[in-house]
Amino acid sequence: MVDSKKVVEILLAIADKIEQQKDYLTELDQPIGDSDHGINLARGFEAVRQKAAVMEGQDVGAILKTAGMALVSTVGGASGPLYGSAFMKAGVALAGKTQIDGEGFLNMMDAAIEAVKQRGKAQEGEATMLDAMCPSLRAMREAMESGKPMAEVLSEGVKASWEGARHTKGLVATKGRASYVGERGLGHQDPGATSYSFMLEAVSQSMEGGQ
Repeated sequence: MVDSKKVVEILLAIADKIEQQKDYLTELDQPIGDSDHGINLARGFEAVRQKAAVMEGQDVGAILKTAGMALVSTVGGASGPLYGSAFMKAGVALAGKTQIDGEGFLNMMDAAIEAVKQRGKAQEGEATMLDAMCPSLRAMREAMESGKPMAEVLSEGVKASWEGARHTKGLVATKGRASYVGERGLGHQDPGATSYSFMLEAVSQSMEGGQ
């Protein structure tokens, strides 16, 4: 079980990870986007960090909704509304909860993915963050159904997420800025799928030994 305090710690770990990787994420965005994915996302998670004091004492759902609103209001481009919606819908799924178990985490991820699909009008296979999100959720659900501990469940999710992110190099984007370059985008890894993979990696690393 993860309590509200740990959720705030995990959000701060995600903020650290995105800050560390912002240059790489922006580099990935240069050939196919607006060359600002990492910079924008780092700014958004810095805004989340600034909300940490407000989050103290809130339930998990409220914490995630606060994070989502911070992202929507500070991150430009498509990633702000997409990640913001994902966090806010995840918060709705956990409304009033002060602790999350493994099943609750997977239900939260399911809600986040649905939010991205609806907001981005996208599906898996279109070279977006969904190509990392969907495989990671499938892998985590399979691992949980196999009775694996949460640390292993997350580890399996991270592995599937990175495989999905790398797979976007072979997909032609049909959504977002990347769709404008068409087949010229082949060979380029989707920045959103990559940033999501870093986020899930931060969650996994935060949970190692903490379960």
